[in-house]
Amino acid sequence: MTISDKAGLTRELRRIALMAGAAIMDHYRTDFEVIRKDDNSPVTAADNDAEAIILAELRRVAPDIPIVSEEAAAAGHIPDVGHAFFLVDPLDGTKEFINKNGEFTVNIALIEGRLPVAGVVYAPAKERMFFGYGKGHAFEETVAACSKGSSEGPSHAISARRPADDGLVVIASRTHRDTKTDEYLNLYKVKEFLAAGSSLKFCVIAAGEADLYPRHGRTMEWDTAAGHAVLAAAGGSVTQLDGTPLIYGKTERGLDNPFFVARGILV
Repeated sequence: MTISDKAGLTRELRRIALMAGAAIMDHYRTDFEVIRKDDNSPVTAADNDAEAIILAELRRVAPDIPIVSEEAAAAGHIPDVGHAFFLVDPLDGTKEFINKNGEFTVNIALIEGRLPVAGVVYAPAKERMFFGYGKGHAFEETVAACSKGSSEGPSHAISARRPADDGLVVIASRTHRDTKTDEYLNLYKVKEFLAAGSSLKFCVIAAGEADLYPRHGRTMEWDTAAGHAVLAAAGGSVTQLDGTPLIYGKTERGLDNPFFVARGILV
């Protein structure tokens, strides 16, 4: 597999996400233990098991491409990244997983030239998979998690929408909305607020179900890359608040993101 074949690579990423999703759902149905990392964020065996599956499969599919993954990075294992690398969040939305509201995802993205060029966001509890690999190539698929990664469901193309004249539909974090976000939204005519966890917020905009997602809290690159790839493929954008592109591989700042806003078309 070569990374020049974005469609073929994305098929592999989808397969891997299904496998990781199956491992996550095995834990989701149990009374799992929650452990606190050094930064006090929660982690479970589901995070670690899903990451192990993803790392092993990515190394098999694309052995020459470095991988930056959340739990490995938390343990201090961050490879040198060059022009191309993978960003992985094996279980984005661990708080949603713990609360068992279904709004957690598997995120896998390919970065080239500091931008996400292919990505998969899979919400196994909701059986919604979003994927994209370049402008005009964004899709949603209804699919159940499968440990063999071979389950398939109906898929359809998605695209970001132009906002309606009567106002924007804004989506924000279920657990991280703050006063700075509210102040930013005063700049816009907002008719409806939605709340969602994890990288599903990017995908809801990509699917034409919302228009704007501003984020003024701290996020890491693996939180946003896959959703960013899907939204960009659907015709939307993710930028810093001043309009400059949100880029990746920011090792000089520890791979965290500046504040950003995700938009549909012409928001």
